[in-house]
Amino acid sequence: MADNPRQDLYLEISRNLVDQELTDLRNYVSGAKILPARFVQHADAHQICNRLEKEQKLKPGDLSLLADLLRKIGRHDYAEQAEKITEDERKEVPVPVGAAGSESASLTEAFQKSVKTYYELKLSHFKPLIWNDNFTLTLSDTFTQLELIQTQAGKQRKELKSLDDLFKPDVTGLTKAPRCILIEGEAGGGKTTFLSKEALDAVSRKTELGRQHGIVLLIRLREVREGETIEEMVWDQCVDETTEGIDVQSIRAILQKNSSCVLFLLDGYDELRPEARAAGQAIPKLLSGKLYPNSTIVITSRPSAGVQQHTWPDCHVHIRGFSPEHMVKYVRKYFISNPELAEDFIGKYFTIIPIIEQKIFLKDQKLSLIQTPMFLMLVCVLWEEDQEMVSTGTMTGLYDNLLTCLVRKHCKREGVDMPTEGLPTEVAESLLQLGKLALEVVLRNETLLDLTEVKEEKVNWELLLKLGVVSLEDSSSKLHPRKQLNFSHKTMQEFLAGRYVAHALLNQGIAELLQLTSITKVFELNNLLQFTCGCDSRAAQAVMEELSNLSKKEFSHLQPEFFQEKSHLPVKLEITNSIETYKRFMLLCLDVLNERKEPDVLQAVSRALPVIIMDLRSLRTQHAALKYYLENIQSSHLPDRMILESSYVEVSKALQYLEKIVTTPIPGLKVDLRLQYVTFDSPVPDKTVQHLQQCLPGLRVDLKLSGQFDSPDKTARMVSVLKKVPGLRALDLSLTGLTPSSLQPLVQGFSHMSLLEELDLSWNHDLGDAGMEVLQVGLSSVPHLAVLCLGRVNMTAVGMSSLAPYMHHLVGLRELDLTYNKIGDTGLESLTTILPIFTAMQVLGLCNIGISPTGMRTLVPALCQLTRLIKLNILGNDIGDPGLECLAAILHHLTAMKVLHLYKTGISDRGISSLIKALPHLVQLQVLNVGFNNIGDSGIVSLVQTLCQPSSLDMEQNPPGDKSLTTAPHYNTTLQELYIGRSRGVTGAGLGRVAQLISALPALTSLDMCGYPWDTAHLSDTAAMSGSMFTPVHLPDTAAMALAEALPRLPALEWLDLEYVTMEPAGFQAVVQAAEEHPTLEELCYTRELVPEVADTTASCLELV
Repeated sequence: MADNPRQDLYLEISRNLVDQELTDLRNYVSGAKILPARFVQHADAHQICNRLEKEQKLKPGDLSLLADLLRKIGRHDYAEQAEKITEDERKEVPVPVGAAGSESASLTEAFQKSVKTYYELKLSHFKPLIWNDNFTLTLSDTFTQLELIQTQAGKQRKELKSLDDLFKPDVTGLTKAPRCILIEGEAGGGKTTFLSKEALDAVSRKTELGRQHGIVLLIRLREVREGETIEEMVWDQCVDETTEGIDVQSIRAILQKNSSCVLFLLDGYDELRPEARAAGQAIPKLLSGKLYPNSTIVITSRPSAGVQQHTWPDCHVHIRGFSPEHMVKYVRKYFISNPELAEDFIGKYFTIIPIIEQKIFLKDQKLSLIQTPMFLMLVCVLWEEDQEMVSTGTMTGLYDNLLTCLVRKHCKREGVDMPTEGLPTEVAESLLQLGKLALEVVLRNETLLDLTEVKEEKVNWELLLKLGVVSLEDSSSKLHPRKQLNFSHKTMQEFLAGRYVAHALLNQGIAELLQLTSITKVFELNNLLQFTCGCDSRAAQAVMEELSNLSKKEFSHLQPEFFQEKSHLPVKLEITNSIETYKRFMLLCLDVLNERKEPDVLQAVSRALPVIIMDLRSLRTQHAALKYYLENIQSSHLPDRMILESSYVEVSKALQYLEKIVTTPIPGLKVDLRLQYVTFDSPVPDKTVQHLQQCLPGLRVDLKLSGQFDSPDKTARMVSVLKKVPGLRALDLSLTGLTPSSLQPLVQGFSHMSLLEELDLSWNHDLGDAGMEVLQVGLSSVPHLAVLCLGRVNMTAVGMSSLAPYMHHLVGLRELDLTYNKIGDTGLESLTTILPIFTAMQVLGLCNIGISPTGMRTLVPALCQLTRLIKLNILGNDIGDPGLECLAAILHHLTAMKVLHLYKTGISDRGISSLIKALPHLVQLQVLNVGFNNIGDSGIVSLVQTLCQPSSLDMEQNPPGDKSLTTAPHYNTTLQELYIGRSRGVTGAGLGRVAQLISALPALTSLDMCGYPWDTAHLSDTAAMSGSMFTPVHLPDTAAMALAEALPRLPALEWLDLEYVTMEPAGFQAVVQAAEEHPTLEELCYTRELVPEVADTTASCLELV
């Protein structure tokens, strides 16, 4: 192990962490959502480190995350070792492309030179307005920096100065350079221009991206055809075909020899033809790493076009368009020859505040679409022509005015009269014909019109050229040369297609015209639908009626509770995905409403959207639509709930924004304002408070705070703001450094927060018993408290005994979390004196609080009274079989139970036997965790046999006498998560029997069948890694085959854990293949050291730990 300092460190950490340190490490890693909680709760330190490395959270040259975690648990010695390893790793230097000694250096240099020359010729100059041959711009002169936002789930969005920032670990949190960067942006957002600029700068070595990559290849994906190889694309689009010695074969040799120095810039995944996206095609293979895995990829796309089907990007960047500052710069560059016109434009639409750092704001939010570069350029064109045509807040209005402008220019040139209403007849007919062709290619996901096809349709294409809506060009592809008509931009194509659809709806239905058979199809035609609705009222109503019907069909299974911020019950991946899809659908409906703000369209939108859920950070184009919605929605059409979310925001600003969009009272509207990682820089104005109290009596505000409140002064400033927050219902102060003294101002402020329903003080270790004494005096001021989380606050029996008597006011308490405190049996006795009054209790968290069998005997009489309890978590308490027998004896009182955690509670077959007798009463059980115990084969098999029997609830829904089901066996369709792994007495035979039974649990989403984890703490490094001093559970081929056969009969399964289990090659391969072919199984966990030597481990679902 001497040649791998990392592994040496991981093993040393794993051997020497004490139990509490390991527990703290698990809590930090899972609590911060660095790794999945269900993996972390069973993992040792070595496994956690390896998983962090596998998920590229610990990359070569940076162990800063590990060092930070180690310091959090007090192991500064290991943190320093991690930093030393980081320092050593960063000394490695990559070999540059074409380095001396390379046989193909001269050919590579010729190739690089050819690419650079070709880009400078093709990309440096462009004509942004195809109707104006005299208007040519230089990319370097006109390019204005876009706003790039790095988006990471659960993390603050970061503004980037350039793509170079993505190669800085302090920006990305990555420890090595990303392989794949996905850049998403809306139509017209400047993606193509941006990538052109990146290509030019990279080949000129002006950027870090260019300096790290000697070969830069820009590929327009709309030119790619089915069957093309990567090398053919490069020859077709990146080099001059006359370059001596450069052909497809030589390109392949150059790329293979220099793959780590190759940068692929892939433009427009959304424009890639469907047949070229199919599995086995070159672009999907490049993205997935099957081709040139050591290269770097930057790919652009409209949102959710499907890039993630082939790869999960290391970095996800959103082009947000221009900031106000960038908009002003662009306008001045556009009107560089007429600065007075530029300043008139800026003066009308922008407010400039000359302070230390000049601030610029857009005056009119209805013109927010000019944050999109394409639309800003068109507005500049209109401003130059007729300033009265600019003031439009819709895409359709802008393009309609632009079309009128182009036709007016044409009529003036040709000496033709321009009608006062509409367009000249010949022009109108030609545009409709072009719109029909545009629609056909949109539906084929193409952007170019073959001139031969246009002529066959008898379209007056020469007139269209004169108008400037299309240009005639030769294909840029050398492989597929042809004459073609190109639209000025894809949005122009969609606009003309939308005009045609709105016209054609007089004689055809919307479903027939657009084939709107699914939500996926709707998203593909997003812009087209908006333009169609903007062109005609009847068309807008027809589109929205169709969308409303699709909404009922696709989202009818979504219940209001699915939109809650957190759930204690399993949430299927299907539901999570459906919610994300619904959010996109909702934004589209609001975009439609923005294009056609009319009562009938509003009614159709309200029918399609039973819930409004929006992220205020991305609410730009929908601002006007949401405002119109709130001002005009009728009480009979109110949504079930409106949820507005944001993070890393200042509380006062968020409330003032809400004040702006809600201008009139809306009685009956329930609004949840969920703000995460909030700050308190300024007080909430009184007028804002009064306005929201009057207009939104149903407002509920949930706040999760950021920062450290480790002094009374800091907390007092925070409380001064909280006092004025209207509708404050939830307050999350977890991990904020609270101490007993800094808690004091908050508790004193409770009197101003009497409606508070949720309070989370978890992970504040310094509170201790003294903190509980401070908290207790304030509980009477928050009588509506329903959720109280005090996990990991270092409370002992003393704190519990002092707190319990003051909790009698909280009769509506639904959730109580006391996990990971040292309460013990003595403290539990104090809790049980008050517990029976909480008859509304649904969730009780008592894990790792030191309960013994004696404590369980004290607890269960109180639990009997909690008949609404749906989740009980007592994992990590050594209650043993006597404790479980006490609990099992009263489970018939707790028939609402859905989640029961008994992990690591010291139980054996005897205790399981008592649980089995009680299970028929738990007819709603969805999650059962009995892992890491002393259960043997007999207990586990009996347990699974019992679980596989249909519950009485299932029997009611599918009675045995139902003749329609006489040929189908009865299953337990309630249980969704089952954790039976890591039990000391379970053998391969027992797991084999479980494999035969398990298919009778078709609702399972998570299944833990691990073997018992051997103890490596006392083994040498070599022995621990080789397994020479332990015998893991062996699953024979017959059992493995049974498991492989069972997997297809578990249609909802998402996660399967088979760690600490050995299999023969044939059995292993059968299980892996069944998992890979499973439609929903995302992760099959297996111990890396136990993989059979000859086994194939390339399956995407296989997670080796």
